[in-house]
Amino acid sequence: MSVANSMAACALASGPPALSPPSFEGHDWLYILNLFVFLAGTGVCAMLFLKLATDSVRCLLAPENSPDHDGWSSPIQLYRRIGMLWSFAFALRCFAEMQSLWRWGPLDAHGDGRGMALKRMLDPISADIGFLGLALLFLSLPGITYQLRKEPHPINMWISLPLLKRPGGLVLCYLGCAIAVVVFR
Repeated sequence: MSVANSMAACALASGPPALSPPSFEGHDWLYILNLFVFLAGTGVCAMLFLKLATDSVRCLLAPENSPDHDGWSSPIQLYRRIGMLWSFAFALRCFAEMQSLWRWGPLDAHGDGRGMALKRMLDPISADIGFLGLALLFLSLPGITYQLRKEPHPINMWISLPLLKRPGGLVLCYLGCAIAVVVFR
């Protein structure tokens, strides 16, 4: 079966033209909200994945006697890997939904059919990556719990609050993009 001649594409082509997909029941604000959430999820999770991946590689490649060196099985590397798997899985899932919502339009039913097929192909992949992160968490939980119970507890999250400026700014840009896509369609 050709994706271009899929049941989804045929159903969209035969339906009435509307500003938002039929599943939103004419609530354009809900369409904007969903597009915004999945666009922001894609961008912010991809950004987190790239940060964790570059930190992981940098610390693995640091000289062994360097304070920046983290061994392959160190708790911080396990923490990074879990974060990388979950952020990649979430970014992939959000991307699948975002591209489907972004490209939606009553004039391109066949393109919408391809977008829906891509979404359904990416869903099990992103779920499997998320399950892999969950498995890694289960396997590392006893060791990480032991390490985190050691004194002193050096974590002060609030001192890192300025790190949210860049993702927060991107989220505001994504909101503008979502509104523009729907309003100027």
